[in-house]
Amino acid sequence: MLTTERHEWIMDLLRQKQTVKISELVEGTGASESTIRRDLTELEAINLLERIHGGATIRDRNIQELSVSDKSVKNEQEKQRIAAVAAGLVEEGEFIFLDAGTTTFRMIPFLAGKGTVVVTNGLTHVDTLIDHGITTYLTGGYVKGKTRALVGPQATVALSEYRFDRCFLGANGFHPEYGYTTPDPEEAAVKKLAASLSRRTYVVADHSKAGKVSFTKVLPLASAGLITDSLDAAMMEAVENETTVKVVTE
Repeated sequence: MLTTERHEWIMDLLRQKQTVKISELVEGTGASESTIRRDLTELEAINLLERIHGGATIRDRNIQELSVSDKSVKNEQEKQRIAAVAAGLVEEGEFIFLDAGTTTFRMIPFLAGKGTVVVTNGLTHVDTLIDHGITTYLTGGYVKGKTRALVGPQATVALSEYRFDRCFLGANGFHPEYGYTTPDPEEAAVKKLAASLSRRTYVVADHSKAGKVSFTKVLPLASAGLITDSLDAAMMEAVENETTVKVVTE
């Protein structure tokens, strides 16, 4: 296995079992114990896992999700600028998917008057969409308490009936190797499906998400354009090697 393949295999097993032994990883990958120990050290360095005696476990903080109110006060100005640029990509009369999230929420006022039709799984989005006269469809599904996102089988079944010109997703992290990630597998499933139903997909994420990796992979970087604000030179180069990046300035 290549290093990236081993890393993905290790993380897949951790997602299934939460805790794994080095001996399991050696047997499963065919790599030496020293190689596996090095892999675990590298994965721990980017906060994907925590090494424990004889193995590794998923970091608890990668599973946790901030509430909408907690997220809404973080990097407000950056989110507002990103939202304005993202909404500017939407053309007259397009059908779009607007993911649950605080940056996608900020796109709504900039969509007014465009004749846009929006499908969303963001419960917090609905009143503002209606207030701005935007035709809105809401997926069904289970309501997550913290993020007010609609998820689960009912959400994906409803979503599968639509096709979109553009899809705008939020993410808890973006990483050159591990792509776009989010803490909740159910939210990830909705995001993946929406992207697959859209002609163009964009992730809106401010600089604080750069290099971060959360519990569940949504998409590889190459599968969606990234709209963000200032990144350091090394991260910018790494991300640009994988996808189209639009950096929003003041």
